[in-house]
Amino acid sequence: MARKRPEAEIGEIISVTHDGRGIVAGEGKKVFVAGALAGERVQFLRRKRKRNFDEAELLEVLDASKDRVQPKCAVFGRCGGCALQHISHERQLEIKFQSLKDALLRIGKVAPESWLEPITGQTWNYRRRARLAVKDVPAKGRVLVGFRERHAPFVTDMQRCEVLAEPMDALIAALSELIGTLSIRARLPQIEVAVADNATALVFRVLDPPSGADRTRLETFSRQHDVEVWLQAGGLDSLELLDIGLPREKLHYALPDFDVEIEFSPVDFVQINAAVNRHMVAAAIDLLDPQPGDRVLDLYCGIGNFSLPLARRASEVLGLEGEPVLVERARQNAERNKLPNAKFGVADLSAVNGSEDWMRRTWDRVLLDPARDGAAQLVTQMRKLDPGRIVYVSCHPGTLARDAAVLVNELGYRLESAGIMDMFPHTAHVESMAIFSRKNK
Repeated sequence: MARKRPEAEIGEIISVTHDGRGIVAGEGKKVFVAGALAGERVQFLRRKRKRNFDEAELLEVLDASKDRVQPKCAVFGRCGGCALQHISHERQLEIKFQSLKDALLRIGKVAPESWLEPITGQTWNYRRRARLAVKDVPAKGRVLVGFRERHAPFVTDMQRCEVLAEPMDALIAALSELIGTLSIRARLPQIEVAVADNATALVFRVLDPPSGADRTRLETFSRQHDVEVWLQAGGLDSLELLDIGLPREKLHYALPDFDVEIEFSPVDFVQINAAVNRHMVAAAIDLLDPQPGDRVLDLYCGIGNFSLPLARRASEVLGLEGEPVLVERARQNAERNKLPNAKFGVADLSAVNGSEDWMRRTWDRVLLDPARDGAAQLVTQMRKLDPGRIVYVSCHPGTLARDAAVLVNELGYRLESAGIMDMFPHTAHVESMAIFSRKNK
């Protein structure tokens, strides 16, 4: 018997999730409609039926919300890079704030004594780091360059990207054309993008060596568009910068509030949004409030994004990170900025047991900036460190809430304040910051 084809339905949207899916009013299973907003009456089609909920496609908005805006991107809805372009920026911030608030209450059973104002910056052309997928598609007669589609593993057919930092926003079509002329067009799966204050770098991941003619075309592209072109055939030790006969500085960005300039390689992790990063660093250090005689521990320090500005305020800063390459870069940056009071070391912060040398020392302040997994193992050892203040920078409200529960409910810290940071406008990513202090300090 043939399966019954789904039919279009009409429903009212009662709320919206942090990733831009509207929830249809009604009994029984929840129905999530991507792109629908709270208060709207919509026509939708169920596409995926699961045990506890269904996922639906938005067919038509019959009664629109006042928060709905026209997306700026021509491929919004198909491209997986953004999820919230159809929502006003003010409402995006409210949705992300609610996501943080709900996570702290539901998962952590905690609430801050006060809420911080959102940290914001530019909302378009902000993304200075990205990984673009590349796919030779003979049926289209060209190579596609861009982000993956939202609901499929295909590369989005796009000409430009409104969130990529200049000049990358306008180079998608040119990259597609360039790669289409290469002999290795089917053996080049991705491009890493890094936009610094002083230059733009493109790292082409190549599975086969480019021919002499390929190199000439890549070098010409580098000159024409004033971008660095790198090749990566294997691991990080295989990175090769194409020499076009022009002087090149190392990539860097500035934190002018602290007279700090940080160098990085095109494959290093740096915060996506330069303007928000500057505001975030300044806010974190202000809230951590290091005094001239304080000793500060910066955990998950990366290349020194927080450590080096902290060293301008505190007597001693120790940055710890699991990636040796990043630790070495942080050391070089400390030397470059003439900050001998900033030291760095390699440490597996997911396996801390309290026996480490740095765990047996006294620290007045601690800053945490973990990946999405959070700092579960580390916060269980925080009693041994016993800092007076902790600033926790998070890229996942759920793991922040989990770790906040330990700090507050088990270790006796106060959750003084928390707030969101708009590091990724128009996407579902929720970045946040929380400040903890000892009740007796």
